[in-house]
Amino acid sequence: MSGLPPALQDAISGFCGTARGRDIAQRAAAQSSCYRGGGGSLHAVSDQNDVAAYLTARLPATYAATHAALSAVQIRAPAFHPQSLLDFGAGPGTASWAATEIWPGIESVVMHDHNSHFAEAARILAAESPHAALQQAQFTTTGSGDRRFDLVIAAYVISEIAESRVPEFAWPLWSICRGILVIVEPGTPTGFQRVLHARHALLQQQAMIAAPCPGEVPCPMAGNDWCHFAVRLPRTRDHMRAKNASVPYEDEKFSYVAAARDGVVLTASAPRIIAPVANTKAGSRFRLCTENGISEVDIARRDPAEYRRHRRKNWGDLF
Repeated sequence: MSGLPPALQDAISGFCGTARGRDIAQRAAAQSSCYRGGGGSLHAVSDQNDVAAYLTARLPATYAATHAALSAVQIRAPAFHPQSLLDFGAGPGTASWAATEIWPGIESVVMHDHNSHFAEAARILAAESPHAALQQAQFTTTGSGDRRFDLVIAAYVISEIAESRVPEFAWPLWSICRGILVIVEPGTPTGFQRVLHARHALLQQQAMIAAPCPGEVPCPMAGNDWCHFAVRLPRTRDHMRAKNASVPYEDEKFSYVAAARDGVVLTASAPRIIAPVANTKAGSRFRLCTENGISEVDIARRDPAEYRRHRRKNWGDLF
């Protein structure tokens, strides 16, 4: 399971310490309703109590999904060590926390968000981070000027704009990225379609696809199929109370794309597991996205060496 860093969990607890439980649950429910309606939960944040509800009920899932996407990027680009980060549509800084956990060498962080309540929360949370780059982060509501960044992340942002505007959203972010751009969205058909539009726009700019795709090949998803992954995260007691949940964990589904500049060294492309692994008494079946399209591979238990080599592979891993 993918939990929050202790420092972030403590910072959230401190921020939400005076919030009332019932009010938090009601506000969290309103945000979830807006999120499921395709408007993004950020539209339901208009004061600090709304922020407290978001930190309690939504941030753990968006952190886990973003961390999983960035981890996949790190595997494809092991020599990539970003020093500068732009967290576009940062909200309370979720992606910045995930990025500095994966790349602790990041030296400067800029968080951009139009919501002043989120910006204030991001400042408060960042001050509690063990990473100097977060403690000294810059916050902006107007853009990044002429600066360029090694790593640019837009996590759970495209859902805030019309689908037809996705290319004009992706191109400016790509223009200020000198390393890798990562876009993460909800793992719904609508979220995937936005990611797919962004991928197409980036390919038009000669981007290399670092993850999850096995290269710059046409996406083979068709019909009612869509590319998404899932990450499991533990729920704290406050998280369970805010969501009126009885299960101590949550599965967040997400779609993403990571685009790299020519100067970024990527490992050789490989098929990726795009569905839960089907395990039977006879062995395991893997559904893969490959350079030649979607295929299924069976690994039999009667082939012990091959079975051992793949038995720990999960949905979202390279095969």
